[in-house]
Amino acid sequence: MLIVMRVDATQEDIDRVCRKIEELGFRPHAMPGANRTAIGITGNPGAIESGQFEDMPGIAEVIPVTQPYKLVSRELKPDNTEIHVGNVVIGGPEVVVMAGPCAVESEEQTLRIAEHVRSAGAHLFRGGAFKPRTSPYSFQGLGLEGLKILAKAREASGLPIVTEAIDAESIGMVEEYADIIQLGARNMQNFALLRSAGRARKPVLLKRGMSATLDEFFLAAEYIMSEGNYDVILCERGIRTFADHTRNTLDLSIVPAVKRISHLPIIVDPSHGTGKRHKVAPMSRASVAVGADGLIIEVHDQPEKALSDGPQALLPESFAELMEELRRLAPVVKRSIRPSPDH
Repeated sequence: MLIVMRVDATQEDIDRVCRKIEELGFRPHAMPGANRTAIGITGNPGAIESGQFEDMPGIAEVIPVTQPYKLVSRELKPDNTEIHVGNVVIGGPEVVVMAGPCAVESEEQTLRIAEHVRSAGAHLFRGGAFKPRTSPYSFQGLGLEGLKILAKAREASGLPIVTEAIDAESIGMVEEYADIIQLGARNMQNFALLRSAGRARKPVLLKRGMSATLDEFFLAAEYIMSEGNYDVILCERGIRTFADHTRNTLDLSIVPAVKRISHLPIIVDPSHGTGKRHKVAPMSRASVAVGADGLIIEVHDQPEKALSDGPQALLPESFAELMEELRRLAPVVKRSIRPSPDH
């Protein structure tokens, strides 16, 4: 159920409705919009009798929610959600670019690449401290040491940090050191981890599972939001198909599908989505053209020596060139990308 408040509803009116929902044993989720506040209800096993709300002061209408996901849907919040991370706004008019190495390998490497991507105009710095790998013998990341290195990179570059958490233990550490908590494709349906992220007070970047449908993707986000964390960024990172010319099949059609149904921002990962360096720039351009709110791109200055996913990492000079191309492209779709700080 969705309760829509009147334009002139007071905070007291909103609080009164939320208390009523709690008295019934359910959980209220107040979502302020540009012109109104909508209050979603979760925790109800079935339909709720609408009559007990309709006469309360400040309520405009009570609407049944038809989708299995409530908080994710535009039925609850027609306006786009904008997520603020430092001076960066994800989901606003500007296309946001997150860039950095797949894995934090050393302090020197991380600080060096952070300066490269900052100079090219990246908005956030990405790098993995915890690396869930297909093989148990592959590099698994530096863990807490890697998080401390990322914190130094933020201090040196001024860029907020996005990095992955892989379990309940690491999510607490990532929340302490990073600015955005990333949940990878392998954990999209790790429901205990999703709930833990929902109790965190940092934005969550949720990657689509390797074979996840749109509904499954939305319901994973719903798990996070149902715990009270409404700052969720969706990420398309490619799905598994029969194709063998690319690592994954980057499903850009999901971007307009998300935009139609959900108020949450969606970004695209062309690095994991293709697995091939020469495909990253074309698919980045296509992502902006189709309406993505941002990109997350892997950059490494020595990809042949990278401990993780070197073949899909752009060289710093190629990344800088791509950023210039995206700045020219963004206005065509009524978006923008800020100039490089060094230009």
